[in-house]
Amino acid sequence: MKRILIFSLAYYPNNVSGAEAAVKEITDRTTADDIEFHLITLRYNSDLLKEEKIGNVLVHRIGLTKKNPKFEDLGKMPLDLNKPLYQFLAPLKACLLHRKYKYDAVWAMMAHSAGVPAVLFKITHPKVGYVLTLQEGDPIDYIEKTMKPLWPLFTRAFTKADKVQAISTFLGNWAKSRGVKKENLEIIHNGANPRDLVESVSEAEIAELKKQLGKKADDIYLVNTARLVHQKANDDVIRALPLLPTNVHFLIVGDGPDEQMLKDLTKELHLENRVIFTGRVDRSVVTKYRKISDIFVCPSRSEGLGNAFLSAMASHLPVIATQEGGLEEFIFDAVRNPNVPTTAWAVDKDSPEQIVSAVKDILANPEKVKRITDTARAMVEQKYNWAMIARDMREKIFKAIL
Repeated sequence: MKRILIFSLAYYPNNVSGAEAAVKEITDRTTADDIEFHLITLRYNSDLLKEEKIGNVLVHRIGLTKKNPKFEDLGKMPLDLNKPLYQFLAPLKACLLHRKYKYDAVWAMMAHSAGVPAVLFKITHPKVGYVLTLQEGDPIDYIEKTMKPLWPLFTRAFTKADKVQAISTFLGNWAKSRGVKKENLEIIHNGANPRDLVESVSEAEIAELKKQLGKKADDIYLVNTARLVHQKANDDVIRALPLLPTNVHFLIVGDGPDEQMLKDLTKELHLENRVIFTGRVDRSVVTKYRKISDIFVCPSRSEGLGNAFLSAMASHLPVIATQEGGLEEFIFDAVRNPNVPTTAWAVDKDSPEQIVSAVKDILANPEKVKRITDTARAMVEQKYNWAMIARDMREKIFKAIL
């Protein structure tokens, strides 16, 4: 049996996004007899155990804590010190754990958040393999500007990696620009939420959630199930609502730093009865919210790949999205991509008027919608399923370094 130590700023059960979901989907499909995974992450909540087994991952939690902190507490003193502290506390913790467990490799989940601690460990333990996964969704120039204070280590986070997995060609090109050699790079995508690919939600559950949210028979729900951050452009969807019929609502599933700003914008535009904020929702039940919705809308300003888009396609929802970053690999629009099967309605970023046009086109053309959503669903089944992704990670990444 081999052991791999993962560096990840966040992990289950709290503050889970696409990167953390990817770790769990991959490790759950790798037997403990083959590879035993450990993970160092931030604790934040003092009620969480310092050490806990979750699936095939032994989680080790470090950092400053508070009892049951709210999302906004994470950006306030003292908890906002956790991310910079992690860069140096995590490799120290890794060294202590290595004495006991003798890791065969380390795995950094995202260069900007976990690359520095992983490379610090690699420098002191050169015989241990090192994998870097690029899952970043923020604009590349923003990431590189943020990492300037640690630039030499950030650069080595790329060049010291024995293998780099990028979840899109877009991020793969970034890896090459950072000095990663072609032979060390693999493009292995993320996948859709498995619950969206099977009939995991009953009609009774769907009816109950509709009742809970007050959805009427003639209501149309636009939905976004991504974190409430600037890059997801939920504000553009809210600005589009006044230009759409009054039975069109916007269901915002999740939480994040933009939540209060979005609520203020909703109030400013007098849309309190048309914008629904769910707050934090566990990934295990997010599928329910997609199942009661009619159109997935996320006009991202930047995107590494986009798990939420794939999950929406798996749920047979028509998708309105930009083609920013990694989205261009599977968001194919009839007008913009005439030579490939259409999978979505593409809009420019920061264009509420184009969102309005796309919504109206979807509502007016049910046969077209069925054709496109069937195509998108088939694409996800064939190319973006976790069983295939976990197999590729074992064969192309882990076996190469173990």
